[in-house]
Amino acid sequence: MRQTTTAAWIAATAATALLVTGCGSSGSDHEPKKAAAPRVDGQDINAHPLSDLRQGGTFKAAISQWITQYNVNTVDGAQGDAQDIARTVLPDLFDSDARGGHHANPDFLLSAKVTSTSPQVVEYRLNPKAKWSDGKPLSWHDFHTQWQALNGSDKAYEAADTSGYDQISEVGQGRDAHTVKVTFKAPYADWQRLFDPLYPAAYIDTPREFVQSWAEKVPVSGNAFKIGRYDRTAQTITLVPDPAWWGTRPRLDSITYRVLDFPARTDAYLNKEIDYTTALLPEDYKRLVKAPGTDIRRGARWDEVHITLNGGRGPLKDLRVRQAIQHAVDRKGINQAFAQDLSFELKPLDNHFFMPNQRGYEDTTGGNAAYDPDAAKKLLDAAGWKDNGEGEPRTKDGKPLTLDYVLSSGSTSAQLDQAELVQQQLAAAGVKVELRKVPANDYFNEFVNKGNFDLTSFRNVDAVYQTMLASTFQQPAGGNLFQNFGAVGSPKVDALLKKAGGTTDPTAAARLYNEADREIWRLGHSIELYQRPEILAVRADLANLGAEGLADVDYTKVGWLKK
Repeated sequence: MRQTTTAAWIAATAATALLVTGCGSSGSDHEPKKAAAPRVDGQDINAHPLSDLRQGGTFKAAISQWITQYNVNTVDGAQGDAQDIARTVLPDLFDSDARGGHHANPDFLLSAKVTSTSPQVVEYRLNPKAKWSDGKPLSWHDFHTQWQALNGSDKAYEAADTSGYDQISEVGQGRDAHTVKVTFKAPYADWQRLFDPLYPAAYIDTPREFVQSWAEKVPVSGNAFKIGRYDRTAQTITLVPDPAWWGTRPRLDSITYRVLDFPARTDAYLNKEIDYTTALLPEDYKRLVKAPGTDIRRGARWDEVHITLNGGRGPLKDLRVRQAIQHAVDRKGINQAFAQDLSFELKPLDNHFFMPNQRGYEDTTGGNAAYDPDAAKKLLDAAGWKDNGEGEPRTKDGKPLTLDYVLSSGSTSAQLDQAELVQQQLAAAGVKVELRKVPANDYFNEFVNKGNFDLTSFRNVDAVYQTMLASTFQQPAGGNLFQNFGAVGSPKVDALLKKAGGTTDPTAAARLYNEADREIWRLGHSIELYQRPEILAVRADLANLGAEGLADVDYTKVGWLKK
């Protein structure tokens, strides 16, 4: 299921199909000419006014793992499915449109604006009707407590991302009980991404509450939907409308999320167990496009596929080895192998911060991602790894150069194909790669989030604010990896990202992000592969949901068309 974009943190979403297609919806097995990348505002949601929708019905969606943490500001809660659910039941202060523009959500905010630039002060006027499910109104106390938990001053919180919050000097009541005044130490460009979603003060005011109150449950909600039932045996989570909701009444009676591995989703859709699934893999597309009452919906989401290198342990702690891996991996070859039967034009992604169809995008690789087997071998020689001839792993101090590539047991065939191709490419440089499949429910919580891997591949999504990526590249603090699971960073990158976050001119900010990205490539942080478009199979009579592009889903408007 899609993450809400307003504050999606770019958290590592569950491993999904690593192959891209944009096949036509005629039902023919013959693929059309490859299409270019979608527009930045590409969107296909079967938009309809509420008057066209019937009251009632259930929307059934798939998720990749059981949700163990609903606080999106923790590492485990930053998993994409957890974010999607949390943002459906908690106050959503800002919404993004198809072009990535941000707008105050009137259900929660009457207004939100910068009232002073020196220092920068933001005033939030809360909707007086907005309240938590325990009856308490939203207030400045919630903002103040969230700031204290996330500003990095108390390391015990181990927040997944402190950026932005660490730029705030004060949070307090404004001119009345429904006004919040936030004062910044220095200008912060993406202030709208903060406090979104908002959490209730009483359930995040200590490090223990911050984590334990949200472990496998949502203790207090504050949106149109609330949690109706958790069924761990059936691996389902059901959301229902909150009768105390003060806004537009949802059309749906319920939303049901069910844990399903990706290879099982096409059959689940065809069996009407879910109403929405990816149609990226050719074998899935050819089955889904022929299903009665099905739309194939396409959009341009901020969505990248990459390979993370873990510089926090083993051979990859050596910069030269990470750089060698980058040169030994043939990105163009990987993309061509996956795209040969697809209609969508697939090009290597040469930037960690911007998608090819975004303003600000440029090639920042600086030659560091060029496929160059000879350069890879020279770097490994310089790092002391002895070449033992073709077909044999290099050795150092009697130990073979071996890396593990961790995959979820719920991976698609395309993900496994990619891992095997990387395995073959690195073997040619004398690097032995062992593929390691782990349980889907443990993939993030026990492996990715804890840096328990050498190589792994997942997606970062919905970076509608570049500052949302700060925690992906900042240096870890003690045992807190933030979102930098491979622990590769530098003071230079941190300084550039901080400066970019405080730059309100988008063009100047883009220059700083791209400068930081050139250093990120040099450090061997991660290998970008491609932008993954949204190609989805959706029930034809489901309205206002599908390929959202850069926009948020408004679940009060999602529903089934009248017969």
